[in-house]
Amino acid sequence: MAIPRLKPGDLLKVTVTVPVEAEDPVAALLERFFGQAPALYTNEDTLLTEASVFLPPERAFTAPPRARLERALAALRARGLVPGRCPVRLTRLPRRNWAEAWRRHFKPLAIARRLLVLPTWSRRVPGTNQVTVRLDPGLSFGTGHHPTTAFCLEQIVRLAPAGAGAPPRSLLDIGTGSGLLAIAAAKLGYSPIEAFDCDGEAVRSARTNAALNGVAPRIRFARRDLRRLSLQAGRHFDVVCANLLADLLLAERKRITARVAPDGALVLAGILAEEFPQVRAAYATAGWRVVRARTVGEWRSGVFCRHSA
Repeated sequence: MAIPRLKPGDLLKVTVTVPVEAEDPVAALLERFFGQAPALYTNEDTLLTEASVFLPPERAFTAPPRARLERALAALRARGLVPGRCPVRLTRLPRRNWAEAWRRHFKPLAIARRLLVLPTWSRRVPGTNQVTVRLDPGLSFGTGHHPTTAFCLEQIVRLAPAGAGAPPRSLLDIGTGSGLLAIAAAKLGYSPIEAFDCDGEAVRSARTNAALNGVAPRIRFARRDLRRLSLQAGRHFDVVCANLLADLLLAERKRITARVAPDGALVLAGILAEEFPQVRAAYATAGWRVVRARTVGEWRSGVFCRHSA
């Protein structure tokens, strides 16, 4: 799997081909692995889906990350979520092609009339009391259109400080990717806000997007691995968002819940509907209950609070 020679402005297109019935778990894996929602194309004759992500030349996709991707795909196959092998293909995409493709596919996204996510070139005017987040798809990973990300955005809007003079609420975004959730929180009046990701390129992109939206000084971004955090949190947050795969939500339950304030809310997403009962049961044994949940397609997300809350 040799990497094509890239010219300035080109992108490296990483494509995984899977049967259409397996596109959701593979799309979720690619979003977590690369920090961006993949573009999906299904051939109606073969019923095969191509899930593609696009990497700039400066983002190395060397042998180690390629091997990690192969192992992650093998793990999905071992769990029965993907039938057979998933071929991975690398191709060069000239800038003139990918820039126009993004313009076709990235549309404005309105969340509960309070938030509007826009591409940088959009001329759409926000409504009354509607704040905007602008993203450049050439820089960002994730645009909010995936149902799990949209659910998190809706909960951030729902849980935002209400009215002028209301005390601010703090927020932690675990696995920040593009920084979209943290940026939206800053626009909605949350403070303080922290966000981290294990992918250094995602953190750099999140900082760029925060600067683009004029909120960089209000968000503390960091490169961290959830699995290596202390079980004793130094700070607790009113809202904690963890849009991660179910396996990680289960394995790191103690580290995640340790960072939620006593009367805080925990937003969990990135969960396949068939996996949600296991996640709910695991958190219930630790004293958490589901207060709000929604299923969209193959995905189910939820808001959890402590039983005593």
